[in-house]
Amino acid sequence: MPPSTLLIWAISAISIALVILRPLRVPEFVWAAGGAGLLLVLRLLTPSEGLAGVAKGLDVYLFLTGMMLLAETAREEKLFEWLAAHATRLSKGSARRLFLLIYLVGVVVTTFLSNDATAVVLTPAVASAVRAAKVKNPLPYLFSCAFIANAASFVLPISNPANLVIYGAHMPPLLTWLPRYLLPSAVAIGATYFLLLFTQKQALGRRIEENVALPALSRGGQVALGGIGATALALLFASARGLELGLPTAITGSLTAIIVLVSAHKSPLDLLKGISWSVLPLVAGLFVLVEALTKTGVTRWLTTLLNTGAEHAATKTTWVSGVGVALLCNVLNNLPAGLLAGNVLQTAHVSETLKSAVLIGIDLGPNLSVTGSLATILWLVALRRENITVSAWQFLKLGALVMTVPLLLAIGSLFVVPY
Repeated sequence: MPPSTLLIWAISAISIALVILRPLRVPEFVWAAGGAGLLLVLRLLTPSEGLAGVAKGLDVYLFLTGMMLLAETAREEKLFEWLAAHATRLSKGSARRLFLLIYLVGVVVTTFLSNDATAVVLTPAVASAVRAAKVKNPLPYLFSCAFIANAASFVLPISNPANLVIYGAHMPPLLTWLPRYLLPSAVAIGATYFLLLFTQKQALGRRIEENVALPALSRGGQVALGGIGATALALLFASARGLELGLPTAITGSLTAIIVLVSAHKSPLDLLKGISWSVLPLVAGLFVLVEALTKTGVTRWLTTLLNTGAEHAATKTTWVSGVGVALLCNVLNNLPAGLLAGNVLQTAHVSETLKSAVLIGIDLGPNLSVTGSLATILWLVALRRENITVSAWQFLKLGALVMTVPLLLAIGSLFVVPY
């Protein structure tokens, strides 16, 4: 193996490890962008190759920008506090009922707005809800936001940007997608719920506050709520037409923010300062690292390996591919891992069942660790804004169970109605 290949792998591995470990609480984007920059400085990547890697994430950057604008606008207009008060009232003092309500809302938001939206939009609302309900331990409710964001992320093509990366120009029509993924999605969502309920039963056995005052929703909050609804419709339309999702999301998010700011005569500076822009260089850095790994020939090697395995042991290869890519997500993050898997699947000659197993691994595998998916990273950022800390080890202990069982059940369900 050439020294340059070994160096690319070493720099990529160390950079991703530092993103996961976050030593000295240095933000994740510093390590990802730093690793990408080092590849360029050492001329392991040319500037044009680096730019090509960055450019591959354009749709993701637009999507995240729109979602973050929506979330920050909603937060500023206290939409989350309004939603939280209603959810707490509906729970009628039952912690389990509140947990179920949050989980079901997470399923809906993930399905129609994407897993990243659940992390960005729902997490602050849940944090407000548990404060209003005077919950002593908010983590079970907040964990549900993180885990459902990945567990429900293959109900529809738009439920996870990684789905679009994997299939690329070969995205199945909606009427083909639903029969293929509806059962695995139901299995993953149901199994994740019951495992969370089982592991968090002690915290969910206590009564919570039920006499919560219902605040009035301002005109700006109404506009923000309408903007979230309009974004969901725009994403469904774009998905049905096979269009990329980033631009519609950026447009609806920007328009919602502008309408609220103009009508309330507010300065945009406070809104813009409240957004975690560091997520964008983090994603860009990860895409550059994958571009470098692709240059080492790993895509060709994986394609050959997959074709050989599928030809001689199709069922075994399906299981190994699904579980293997699920673990890879926690080493590489699911967006770049999805990009790598997509490049392989689009050139390999494999069954639809194997492709589905890989997609389930990409979407569900990140429930193992805090850096497995961009949604979970965004969830961590949202928690920090609420002064809540969740360690990588704390998440891993829970994720080892909550990821593994639903993953195996979901992949197994593919063989019930094979394609």
